[in-house]
Amino acid sequence: MEPVTDWEKRYQDKNTGWDIGKISSPLKEYFDQLNDKSVKILIPGCGKGHEAAYLHNKGFTNVFLLDLAPSPLKDFKNQHPTFRKKHLIQDNFFEHQGQYDLIVEQTFFCAIHPSHRQEYAKKVHQLLLPKGKLMGLLWSVKLNEDHPPFGGSKEEYHDYFDEYFEFVHFGNAYNSIKPRSGRELFLLAQKK
Repeated sequence: MEPVTDWEKRYQDKNTGWDIGKISSPLKEYFDQLNDKSVKILIPGCGKGHEAAYLHNKGFTNVFLLDLAPSPLKDFKNQHPTFRKKHLIQDNFFEHQGQYDLIVEQTFFCAIHPSHRQEYAKKVHQLLLPKGKLMGLLWSVKLNEDHPPFGGSKEEYHDYFDEYFEFVHFGNAYNSIKPRSGRELFLLAQKK
Protein backbone atom coordinates (compact mmCIF):
# COMPACT_ATOMS: atom_id res chain seq x y z
CA MET A 1 0.00 0.00 0.00
CA GLU A 2 1.32 3.42 -0.86
CA PRO A 3 2.16 5.65 2.11
CA VAL A 4 -0.19 8.44 3.11
CA THR A 5 2.22 11.05 1.74
CA ASP A 6 1.95 9.57 -1.78
CA TRP A 7 -1.84 9.74 -1.80
CA GLU A 8 -1.87 13.17 -0.17
CA LYS A 9 0.53 14.44 -2.84
CA ARG A 10 -1.83 13.17 -5.55
CA TYR A 11 -4.64 15.27 -4.06
CA GLN A 12 -2.42 18.31 -3.60
CA ASP A 13 -1.23 18.02 -7.23
CA LYS A 14 -4.79 17.37 -8.45
CA ASN A 15 -3.55 14.07 -9.87
CA THR A 16 -6.92 12.34 -9.42
CA GLY A 17 -7.68 10.87 -12.83
CA TRP A 18 -9.92 8.22 -11.26
CA ASP A 19 -12.37 10.88 -10.05
CA ILE A 20 -15.26 11.32 -12.49
CA GLY A 21 -16.60 14.34 -10.59
CA LYS A 22 -19.90 12.73 -9.58
CA ILE A 23 -21.43 9.49 -8.41
CA SER A 24 -21.20 6.74 -11.02
CA SER A 25 -24.50 5.54 -12.47
CA PRO A 26 -24.27 1.88 -11.30
CA LEU A 27 -23.79 2.98 -7.69
CA LYS A 28 -26.51 5.63 -7.93
CA GLU A 29 -29.01 3.08 -9.25
CA TYR A 30 -28.16 0.67 -6.46
CA PHE A 31 -28.52 3.36 -3.78
CA ASP A 32 -31.84 4.52 -5.26
CA GLN A 33 -33.45 1.17 -4.45
CA LEU A 34 -32.37 1.19 -0.78
CA ASN A 35 -35.26 2.02 1.56
CA ASP A 36 -33.57 1.87 4.97
CA LYS A 37 -31.81 5.22 5.39
CA SER A 38 -30.22 4.10 8.66
CA VAL A 39 -28.16 1.33 7.03
CA LYS A 40 -24.52 1.62 8.15
CA ILE A 41 -22.35 2.21 5.07
CA LEU A 42 -18.55 2.39 4.74
CA ILE A 43 -16.87 3.90 1.69
CA PRO A 44 -13.16 3.01 1.92
CA GLY A 45 -10.68 4.98 -0.17
CA CYS A 46 -13.50 7.49 -0.47
CA GLY A 47 -11.55 10.22 -2.24
CA LYS A 48 -13.79 13.21 -2.85
CA GLY A 49 -16.79 11.27 -1.59
CA HIS A 50 -19.30 11.78 -4.40
CA GLU A 51 -21.15 8.64 -3.28
CA ALA A 52 -21.33 9.89 0.30
CA ALA A 53 -22.57 13.31 -0.81
CA TYR A 54 -25.33 11.64 -2.83
CA LEU A 55 -26.36 9.43 0.09
CA HIS A 56 -26.21 12.32 2.57
CA ASN A 57 -28.43 14.45 0.33
CA LYS A 58 -30.91 11.55 0.11
CA GLY A 59 -31.16 11.42 3.92
CA PHE A 60 -28.91 8.46 4.74
CA THR A 61 -27.64 8.98 8.29
CA ASN A 62 -24.96 6.32 8.83
CA VAL A 63 -22.49 6.88 6.01
CA PHE A 64 -18.80 6.67 6.93
CA LEU A 65 -15.93 7.84 4.73
CA LEU A 66 -12.48 6.34 5.13
CA ASP A 67 -9.33 7.57 3.42
CA LEU A 68 -5.62 7.40 4.04
CA ALA A 69 -5.09 11.00 2.89
CA PRO A 70 -6.42 13.92 4.96
CA SER A 71 -7.19 16.38 2.13
CA PRO A 72 -10.23 14.69 0.62
CA LEU A 73 -11.83 14.29 4.04
CA LYS A 74 -11.18 17.94 4.94
CA ASP A 75 -12.51 19.11 1.57
CA PHE A 76 -15.61 16.94 1.94
CA LYS A 77 -16.35 18.40 5.37
CA ASN A 78 -15.94 21.95 4.02
CA GLN A 79 -18.34 21.22 1.15
CA HIS A 80 -20.85 19.34 3.32
CA PRO A 81 -20.85 21.05 6.73
CA THR A 82 -23.92 19.12 7.96
CA PHE A 83 -22.16 15.76 7.47
CA ARG A 84 -21.11 14.27 10.82
CA LYS A 85 -17.44 14.96 11.43
CA LYS A 86 -17.03 11.70 13.36
CA HIS A 87 -18.08 9.84 10.19
CA LEU A 88 -14.97 11.16 8.38
CA ILE A 89 -12.16 8.74 9.21
CA GLN A 90 -8.52 9.12 8.26
CA ASP A 91 -7.13 5.63 8.63
CA ASN A 92 -5.49 2.74 6.86
CA PHE A 93 -8.29 0.46 5.65
CA PHE A 94 -6.37 -2.64 6.73
CA GLU A 95 -6.14 -1.33 10.31
CA HIS A 96 -9.68 0.08 10.51
CA GLN A 97 -12.10 -1.37 13.06
CA GLY A 98 -15.88 -1.20 12.83
CA GLN A 99 -18.99 -3.08 11.70
CA TYR A 100 -21.06 -2.15 8.66
CA ASP A 101 -24.11 -3.33 6.75
CA LEU A 102 -22.71 -2.27 3.39
CA ILE A 103 -19.22 -1.57 2.07
CA VAL A 104 -19.03 0.37 -1.19
CA GLU A 105 -16.24 -0.33 -3.67
CA GLN A 106 -15.48 2.52 -6.05
CA THR A 107 -11.87 2.79 -7.36
CA PHE A 108 -10.33 1.64 -4.07
CA PHE A 109 -9.71 -2.02 -4.89
CA CYS A 110 -7.86 -1.06 -8.10
CA ALA A 111 -5.53 1.18 -6.07
CA ILE A 112 -4.42 -1.75 -3.91
CA HIS A 113 -1.45 -3.71 -5.15
CA PRO A 114 -2.63 -7.18 -6.28
CA SER A 115 -0.46 -8.77 -3.59
CA HIS A 116 -2.85 -7.28 -0.99
CA ARG A 117 -6.14 -8.21 -2.65
CA GLN A 118 -6.70 -11.41 -0.67
CA GLU A 119 -6.12 -9.37 2.48
CA TYR A 120 -8.73 -6.85 1.21
CA ALA A 121 -11.36 -9.58 0.78
CA LYS A 122 -10.66 -10.89 4.28
CA LYS A 123 -10.80 -7.39 5.79
CA VAL A 124 -14.11 -6.54 4.09
CA HIS A 125 -15.52 -9.80 5.44
CA GLN A 126 -14.32 -8.86 8.93
CA LEU A 127 -15.83 -5.35 8.75
CA LEU A 128 -19.25 -6.51 7.60
CA LEU A 129 -22.03 -7.40 9.99
CA PRO A 130 -23.76 -10.78 9.50
CA LYS A 131 -25.58 -10.71 6.14
CA GLY A 132 -23.65 -7.52 5.28
CA LYS A 133 -22.90 -6.78 1.63
CA LEU A 134 -20.04 -5.62 -0.53
CA MET A 135 -21.25 -3.61 -3.52
CA GLY A 136 -19.40 -1.76 -6.21
CA LEU A 137 -17.43 -1.76 -9.42
CA LEU A 138 -14.27 -3.62 -10.40
CA TRP A 139 -12.24 -3.34 -13.59
CA SER A 140 -12.70 -6.25 -15.98
CA VAL A 141 -9.54 -5.44 -17.96
CA LYS A 142 -5.81 -5.53 -17.34
CA LEU A 143 -4.41 -2.09 -16.58
CA ASN A 144 -1.04 -1.20 -15.06
CA GLU A 145 1.38 -3.67 -13.53
CA ASP A 146 3.67 -1.30 -11.63
CA HIS A 147 1.31 1.39 -10.29
CA PRO A 148 -2.39 2.02 -9.68
CA PRO A 149 -4.87 1.53 -11.12
CA PHE A 150 -4.44 -2.22 -11.25
CA GLY A 151 -7.02 -4.06 -13.33
CA GLY A 152 -8.06 -7.66 -13.24
CA SER A 153 -10.56 -10.26 -14.36
CA LYS A 154 -13.73 -11.85 -13.08
CA GLU A 155 -11.92 -15.17 -12.68
CA GLU A 156 -9.16 -13.56 -10.62
CA TYR A 157 -11.69 -11.81 -8.38
CA HIS A 158 -13.44 -15.11 -7.67
CA ASP A 159 -10.12 -16.36 -6.27
CA TYR A 160 -10.18 -13.54 -3.70
CA PHE A 161 -13.85 -13.38 -2.80
CA ASP A 162 -15.32 -16.91 -3.09
CA GLU A 163 -14.11 -17.95 0.36
CA TYR A 164 -15.85 -15.04 2.08
CA PHE A 165 -18.92 -14.14 -0.01
CA GLU A 166 -21.99 -15.44 -1.80
CA PHE A 167 -22.47 -13.54 -5.05
CA VAL A 168 -25.87 -11.96 -5.47
CA HIS A 169 -24.77 -10.41 -8.76
CA PHE A 170 -21.38 -10.33 -10.46
CA GLY A 171 -21.31 -9.41 -14.12
CA ASN A 172 -20.72 -6.70 -16.67
CA ALA A 173 -22.05 -3.33 -15.59
CA TYR A 174 -24.69 -2.36 -18.14
CA ASN A 175 -24.80 1.29 -17.08
CA SER A 176 -21.14 2.34 -16.75
CA ILE A 177 -20.11 5.83 -17.77
CA LYS A 178 -18.99 5.95 -21.42
CA PRO A 179 -15.20 5.90 -20.86
CA ARG A 180 -15.59 2.76 -18.72
CA SER A 181 -18.32 1.05 -20.73
CA GLY A 182 -17.59 -2.64 -21.28
CA ARG A 183 -14.67 -2.50 -18.85
CA GLU A 184 -16.42 -2.70 -15.47
CA LEU A 185 -18.02 -5.46 -13.44
CA PHE A 186 -20.83 -4.74 -11.02
CA LEU A 187 -20.39 -6.68 -7.79
CA LEU A 188 -22.99 -7.37 -5.13
CA ALA A 189 -21.91 -10.03 -2.66
CA GLN A 190 -23.23 -11.08 0.75
CA LYS A 191 -20.99 -12.09 3.63
CA LYS A 192 -20.89 -15.86 4.23
